[in-house]
Amino acid sequence: MSNIRLFFSDEILVNMTNKLNKDQSHYLTKVMRIKEGQKFSLFNVNGEWEASVQSIKKKSVEFKVIKQLKKKENIIELWLAFSPIKSNYQNFMIQKATELGITKFLPIIFERTIVRKVNKERLKKIIIEAGEQSNRINIPEIEELQKLDPFLKKNEVDLIFTDLNSRNKKINKSRLTGKPICVIVGPEGDFTESERKKILTFQGVQSIKINENILRSETAVISAISILNYAIN
Repeated sequence: MSNIRLFFSDEILVNMTNKLNKDQSHYLTKVMRIKEGQKFSLFNVNGEWEASVQSIKKKSVEFKVIKQLKKKENIIELWLAFSPIKSNYQNFMIQKATELGITKFLPIIFERTIVRKVNKERLKKIIIEAGEQSNRINIPEIEELQKLDPFLKKNEVDLIFTDLNSRNKKINKSRLTGKPICVIVGPEGDFTESERKKILTFQGVQSIKINENILRSETAVISAISILNYAIN
């Protein structure tokens, strides 16, 4: 079985035929050098399927679905609320967070946030590529940029607050309620005191100090998600 995996958002059924988009067709034929009759896999939130190449044209590849390889997964909702940072570091952060199991990204403008915009289309592409490479079926969502107050008001989550001032170094699994678990990581200049107070009054919040050292934003994200995965698994 080929290890080529492609995300396909449309419905996938056994024996169906369809075409890949231009970018995916180029990837299969020009990068992976796939030939007619060879196999690859397609996946989306409903599972993963084996497909074979039926025909190769100049700008499209036609395929046929052969069989289902994996069924829809029951997953734990793990969200990441983060401050936008410089693109190279942010791209790395999004890639690694996807590999580590994040199911939704929530970019937030904090008072000390320096980068105040995100390229959602670019981040979606990075998320899909990371999902393809890491054997994930579900592809994380990414929300529109928002401020802290609306985020705290509209989301019902178990909030894990990465707080430099906290003395706590462990996540208390018994306090998790079954809601989506959201890790919130601040900007490069850290949270302001007023932001910290708002977050600490959020119902069900757990504050955690992830390291004695001051970490870069992308390092803090990877560390926090790793600690969370260890705590819940």
